[in-house]
Amino acid sequence: MPQSLMAAEIADIPDAVARLLDRGGPAIRAAARAARALDPPLIATVARGSSDHACTFLKYAAELVLGLPVASIGPSVASIYKVSLRLRRALALAVSQSGESPDILALATAARAGGALTVAITNHPASPLGQAASHTLALHAGPERSVAATKTFVASAVAGLALIAHWKEDEDLLFAIAALPERLARAVALDWPALREALAGEESLYVLGRGPSWAMANEAALKFKEVALIHAESYSSAEVLHGPVSIVDRGFPVLALTAADAAEDSVAEVADRLAGRGGRVFVTSDRARAAQVLPHVRTDHPLTDPLALIATFYATVERIAVARGIPPDTPPHLSKVTRTL
Repeated sequence: MPQSLMAAEIADIPDAVARLLDRGGPAIRAAARAARALDPPLIATVARGSSDHACTFLKYAAELVLGLPVASIGPSVASIYKVSLRLRRALALAVSQSGESPDILALATAARAGGALTVAITNHPASPLGQAASHTLALHAGPERSVAATKTFVASAVAGLALIAHWKEDEDLLFAIAALPERLARAVALDWPALREALAGEESLYVLGRGPSWAMANEAALKFKEVALIHAESYSSAEVLHGPVSIVDRGFPVLALTAADAAEDSVAEVADRLAGRGGRVFVTSDRARAAQVLPHVRTDHPLTDPLALIATFYATVERIAVARGIPPDTPPHLSKVTRTL
């Protein structure tokens, strides 16, 4: 069987990130200087779908590195409800692979009119969103023809993380980002056959995380649905115990994603607890005792670890789709560019 476009684009993730860091570096550093000079009291994010999951990851990164609160604003506030926003001295971060959705453009435009410094992250800098922002960070990811965003998701998250790292002048994080292409090459080469086997014939599962890795759990749950047609729900490993745990019994599959950060012990503990209830639980931590440990690539920083995790997940979910007879490049009812109001 010929390789899918999705598989080829996943394999290109390490090179796509290298291109971003090389060609996109000047724009990232310029936006970081502008952000540092502004010294905003908050960051607002504007996105939908996978791009919104990238923003959730960047929310945690900004709050942990910069100590700034980050809020996601629903695009319909501007596009449908026509509300003017008071965002003077805020930084508004808009993320869109295509840069073409009218609702994202409407909110980004409203944010700039409301006094915000706007930064767009997009693979198409000549798009309406790219042209409307104060600063535009082009992804340089190259064409992404598979409907499911993979390399543009990772590149978006790296672009935003590099912006934060340069803004803070965080040398440890900048070093880890520079090393990402090599770490991601190892990550996309991994596979999770035990997880694939556990999901054979299954129609539902939970995906867990905490902090930055919860953003990756959100993205993984979306990809399970849109690529493999498996119903997946994403929860914080803390929230899953407040109700959803009640349906985890014998054989119920759970994927727990965790980085080498302050939340790792708590995620591993919850994974073990769910395994003790009879769930078939897989976790990306060597600290688990009852849950099955999946192979994973650790990077040079807890904020870059989640990017390696999602890269390995992408390689796995593409194989799951193929095994189910689902064409991963053209999942039903979806198109590459989604335009919503």
